[in-house]
Amino acid sequence: MTKLYIKNMVCDRCIMVVQNEICKVGIGIKDIQLGEVTLEKELSDEERLVLDARLTELGFVLIDNKKSRIIEKIKNIIIHYIHYGANDTKSNLSNILSTELHHDYSYLSNLFSEEEGTTIEKYSIAQRIEKVKELLVYDELSLSEIAYRLNYSSLGYLSNQFKKVTGVTPSRFKQIKENKRKPLDKV
Repeated sequence: MTKLYIKNMVCDRCIMVVQNEICKVGIGIKDIQLGEVTLEKELSDEERLVLDARLTELGFVLIDNKKSRIIEKIKNIIIHYIHYGANDTKSNLSNILSTELHHDYSYLSNLFSEEEGTTIEKYSIAQRIEKVKELLVYDELSLSEIAYRLNYSSLGYLSNQFKKVTGVTPSRFKQIKENKRKPLDKV
């Protein structure tokens, strides 16, 4: 069994694409999650090169070093927490990261800042704002409902943070015809 760590797997569609590419190379998959694939057997050097080339063409990157794997896991946990409903509880993100990654939060925070040039908090805020944009574009929830769903302490706090990050208020964002949303791997 081999584990592969793959950068830029940020959604269920990414999982499907990666799974298809691995199957095309003729390799069996035991388990697949955001950023991580467990294969049924070891990869030969040739299989690894072919798979790496195929994934790179599609915007994915095989990760070989431990620090990069931890960074990618941090990102995937945050994305899952914010975008896929894992944030239903009022759990503290730092506790979630520490628990899931089995490292002290200060270590994770320092590593993330060194490697990414931004803090976990700023990355998390950027992801939350992207989720707010998505929900505003869908226009199915009020801003108050969005604030509640994303665990903002108040509507005012959401509005202030949104304007600070985007330069416009949430209501102005809804009025703009070309709502600029970023792909999750570009946040």
